[in-house]
Amino acid sequence: MELNKNTRLADIVEKYPWLPDKLVEMDSRFQIIKSPLGMLLIHTATLGEACKRAGYPVETVIAELQKLVAGREGR
Repeated sequence: MELNKNTRLADIVEKYPWLPDKLVEMDSRFQIIKSPLGMLLIHTATLGEACKRAGYPVETVIAELQKLVAGREGR
């Protein structure tokens, strides 16, 4: 799966259900993803929108997520 600013969070969670926990570990500002409201918004929000809301550079998050996915798939 290609991760970019337009990737829907729902698609990420569907393919990599463990990634929201890793986002929260990366920065607590991503905690909203795991909240009841976040679970509703996850179906329409994009990675870019989540990063903007959290005040985190999307390029940094994408790079970190790609490393996490590559490390997990390399096992």
